[in-house]
Amino acid sequence: MRRPEPAGREEREEREEEDFGTIERALEQLFRLNASRKVHSRRAAAAGVAISQPGFQLLRRIQEEDGLQIGELARLTDMDPAATGRQVAQLEHDGLVTREKASGDGRAVIVRVTPRGAQVRRSLSLVAERHMSDVLSGWSPEDRRRLAALLPRLVDGLRTVAYRGETAEDETRERVRSA
Repeated sequence: MRRPEPAGREEREEREEEDFGTIERALEQLFRLNASRKVHSRRAAAAGVAISQPGFQLLRRIQEEDGLQIGELARLTDMDPAATGRQVAQLEHDGLVTREKASGDGRAVIVRVTPRGAQVRRSLSLVAERHMSDVLSGWSPEDRRRLAALLPRLVDGLRTVAYRGETAEDETRERVRSA
């Protein structure tokens, strides 16, 4: 037989649920902002460049890895391989990347950033850095350090922790609350 929970535990659980709700809503807003074509267009305009948002994500990743095969690029960016191929074709057409045969395997193609592509990435990154500096200008150094430490940890958790359904214990707790 289960003993009744102390009042403090129930209050903690309610606060925790409120915190999770607040975090989830803020993340939804952040994800929408990050995925917004309008926001990306303003950033690209401020940098004086023309590149799609997915194109920029691919360009950044290609440069960070110093060249990648398209399949690996798609995997690393969580993009559909066909969409990745179309974006790479556009980047190549715009002179931002080149495709080269891999030295060890004639069938494999490596995508590399051109000097023009590096300049486009640099311009966009500078605009983003200035914007982030402006956004966080009123934050204390300690708050900025905490954010810098916690955000990658959150991203890693979101990427690696599996979703799970409601457990029998959760269902029981919910029935007791609503009774």
